Amino acid sequence: MDLKLGLNSTCSRSTKKSIAEAGILSKLRGHPKRLQRWAPQKQFYHLYPRQRVYSIQGIDGFSHGKTKISRLESVSCKGQQAESVSGITAEDGHGTIIAPKIKEFEMFAAGGTINDTLGKASIDSIEDEAWNLLRESIVFYCGNPIGTIAANDPSNSSSLNYDQVFIRDFIPSGIAFLLKGEYDIVRSFILHTLQLQSWEKTMDCHSPGQGLMPASFKVRTVPLDGDDSATEDVLDPDFGEAAIGRVAPVDSGLWWIILLRAYGKCSGDLSVQERFDVQTGIKMILKLCLADGFDMFPTLLVTDGSCMIDRRMGIHGHPLEIQALFYSALLCAREMLAPEDGSSALIRALNNRVVALSFHIREYYWIDMRKLNEIYRYKTEEYSYDAVNKFNIYPDQIPPWLVEWMPSKGGYLIGNLQPAHMDFRFFSLGNLWSIVSSLATTDQSHAMLDLIEAKWSELVADMPFKICYPAFEGQEWRITTGSDPKNTPWSYHNGGSWPTLLWQLTVACIKMNRPEIAEKAVKIAEKRISRDKWPEYYDTKQGRFIGKQARLFQTWSIAGYLVSKLLLANPDAANILVNREDSDLVSAFSSMLSANPRRKRDWKGLKQKFIV
Repeated sequence: MDLKLGLNSTCSRSTKKSIAEAGILSKLRGHPKRLQRWAPQKQFYHLYPRQRVYSIQGIDGFSHGKTKISRLESVSCKGQQAESVSGITAEDGHGTIIAPKIKEFEMFAAGGTINDTLGKASIDSIEDEAWNLLRESIVFYCGNPIGTIAANDPSNSSSLNYDQVFIRDFIPSGIAFLLKGEYDIVRSFILHTLQLQSWEKTMDCHSPGQGLMPASFKVRTVPLDGDDSATEDVLDPDFGEAAIGRVAPVDSGLWWIILLRAYGKCSGDLSVQERFDVQTGIKMILKLCLADGFDMFPTLLVTDGSCMIDRRMGIHGHPLEIQALFYSALLCAREMLAPEDGSSALIRALNNRVVALSFHIREYYWIDMRKLNEIYRYKTEEYSYDAVNKFNIYPDQIPPWLVEWMPSKGGYLIGNLQPAHMDFRFFSLGNLWSIVSSLATTDQSHAMLDLIEAKWSELVADMPFKICYPAFEGQEWRITTGSDPKNTPWSYHNGGSWPTLLWQLTVACIKMNRPEIAEKAVKIAEKRISRDKWPEYYDTKQGRFIGKQARLFQTWSIAGYLVSKLLLANPDAANILVNREDSDLVSAFSSMLSANPRRKRDWKGLKQKFIV
């Protein structure tokens, strides 16, 4: 199907009146547990183009002022009253219109019963169940698949924003569809989210820089003016102005670039990344990230809660997760940017940042037993260009837990670095993506996997994978999180175990030719993740309890498992995500290590000029 994006695209609608006349709506409302999103299991968007999942306006959906209303009107898909019912739909109680599976509808008509465990009785394996659940989470816009909702938990009456399509949450879903050869949904997601990038974004009379991508969006269906029987689809994005804490998502644009490259490498369709609007979107993200500021460091300076850890957890500053994604996005963008005169300055700035960022992270974020002993012996208050303790780190900052926890073989990249402050916590996503993106050296990458093996009982235990280690407890938890009741010790972002991290672990292990580590973790997850109904996260040090506020049937838990299985079955496919280090970067890094900070650097040996 050729997805044509634009303001004038149209799609037909079945009105509530016609549904009621068909005698269907009342039957569906009698079985609330079966109101699920639906899509046929094979080539769903080709075989059934008129079947769709769409949303209607919620009670308070337009309570954000004139700015949002004008945005909604700018990108919409107008529909007209349909003369016949093209798809059987029903409301789920949260403003989202959904459609049950065809076979289940036939069971209604025949007076049969439906298994309330989402059809598990007919599923032959965990993978089959996972694929069914993933397809049930698909959201449609004007008849085309556009993404997957964050969670499809029928046991929870409060949807909050889990019924929206999150940029970061869709990444494993998109990768799973790519590996399965179902490219259209990823292409649609990329192009529609690109449309949202240029929308007006305002909070309390302030607008962030151009290039910001939304954290999430929702598809709503609203009535057309002057015609109650006709409707139109609209995209309603959230750039952080409605999020908890009102934090803009720094990682959304970085993930979008990574997915765009993966789409091109997997599908072979380079026409998407070569489009003028897509090239412009890449440049806008890069310009936002590469903008000059007061910071002396090449790392991105961000606030707390601007990535996967989206609540106050003491990661403000230069968190590793953002730097790893930033580095990966820079390399991906460099591959995709079309060479032209207007891009030369941007590409030069990109190359400069790649070199400086890789040096900074490898040199100053890395810690192992040798480095730990070096910090332990640091002199402080050094005023010199040749200072060893460049960031004035006090040895007393070394936490007691780390002295006992650090293995003799292995190491990792610390979570954050600022003047007089090192966050020694182990953050899984940042370390794993540093391996995938080649931000870490080959030796460092192997050392990270050595540490994971050595600390398996703490980082994996009964359910992979700890989002960070260790957890904040006691007074440290109260001060750092503000006594956050959701981020209690060993729960949620504060040391919780997140099954979605399986796919990043798998890509990292495959890149380093150590897939057996990921295989072991996947086998542990398979013992209970399906039985536990695919939770968002697990609690306790060992990951033994389902998270106290975890959503069930969390889409990226499902997709993360599927991506791991697909990649372990076909390791070469991991190349769509992996970044390889080029020879120029290695040469530049070596030159920086051997150069005196006060002496002008000699770049004559490089094929390409870098400015640091």
